[in-house]
Amino acid sequence: MSKQSIKERILETALDLFQQKGYHGVSVDEIVEQAGTSKGGFYHNFKSKDALLYEIHNVFISFVLQQTKEAYENHDNPIEKVSAMLYTFTNVFDVYNRHIIVFYEEGTYLPPDYKLIMKEKRTEYRKLIEQVIEDGKESGYFRKEISTTITTMAIIGMVNWTYKWYRKNGSLTMEQITLYFNDLILRGILTDKGYEEALSLQHLLVNVATK
Repeated sequence: MSKQSIKERILETALDLFQQKGYHGVSVDEIVEQAGTSKGGFYHNFKSKDALLYEIHNVFISFVLQQTKEAYENHDNPIEKVSAMLYTFTNVFDVYNRHIIVFYEEGTYLPPDYKLIMKEKRTEYRKLIEQVIEDGKESGYFRKEISTTITTMAIIGMVNWTYKWYRKNGSLTMEQITLYFNDLILRGILTDKGYEEALSLQHLLVNVATK
């Protein structure tokens, strides 16, 4: 068994147990037993149970950061940029749904040094969203009077809350949900010029996509 596969098995086991019993209701011994490994295998990959909980966060925040950077770099139009970045953001709630549920419910127990690292990554993500909002305002596609900070936090807050109600077997896919999010956001920030551009793209607004 390779080191990576042991690490992944420990992480998957921890996700199951943390969801069932909560972070403080699970011991390293229980994780090790359920994962079918040893304490040596555990501590070779994670220096503590706190480090394991941090890794659960790091997996999905690193994924969304990389995907968001690519979305920003691969599009020229700020309307397409913000839409692509939104899709990468919601996609992480689909791909790493269990990680996010566990972390949002249990992450408060992490010690300050881990929280500081997490804050740095979340700040990096927030600045990417702020930059695309500023790009849109400068290009004339987004309304100049909107607050970049409030708009950014509204986007982040709206998507973050999906972990509470999104279900993979629900009536809407995450892609369909994201189209509604995208529609709400764009209609709130677009200028007339930006709206005409969004209509021409034909896949960003609900009334165009559902005709």
